[in-house]
Amino acid sequence: MRRESATVVALVGEVTSDLLASLRRTPNVAVARAPAYAADPADAADGKPADAPAAVRPGWEAGAQAMREAARLRSMYVIVPADPLAAVAASWQQMWDPAAGSPGSAGFESSAADALAAWQHKQFELPDYYLVIAPAQGSAAGPDLYLGPLRAVRPRRIAVGGLADSPAQSASVLDALRTLQHGPWWPPLGELLEAARGFYAGGLAETQQLAR
Repeated sequence: MRRESATVVALVGEVTSDLLASLRRTPNVAVARAPAYAADPADAADGKPADAPAAVRPGWEAGAQAMREAARLRSMYVIVPADPLAAVAASWQQMWDPAAGSPGSAGFESSAADALAAWQHKQFELPDYYLVIAPAQGSAAGPDLYLGPLRAVRPRRIAVGGLADSPAQSASVLDALRTLQHGPWWPPLGELLEAARGFYAGGLAETQQLAR
């Protein structure tokens, strides 16, 4: 469990630079971003070559770096527009996509195994909460790992932070921050992944309505 004084909130979904800029201007709110991938300062000091391109990095790494950056900030709320489980969430959604070429469950299992191994080696911890920027009104809302299995396991750790393209998006996120509820901490990541495996995406209808 995290023990920093700030409340770290991962902002996921359709997050724009304008939204982040607005949140940065808000008192008691900081935004943590992962360092640029160009080169790691520690490696450069040792005379090592620059880091590999982001395309070949593990799917959890950018989110893990952003979480470490969040731990350095001192604010009431630290917004992190990245997530160590981003690749897991994307592959879980693709698993339910009937389109040709979808990797199906194999893609999910691969990203899940990578994330679990990194978590077990203490490469990252989950944020205190997730706020989801849901698709704009009237657009298609596909299966969502956050509003589906993660919310089913820890309903007080997941909230909807507003709709994409809403003119009041920043205000919606701030309102959501103020109404976050205390609740049990996340279970071990393996349990969350197992819940995702057994979650039927058809059961997302209710949570998708909550996003509206």
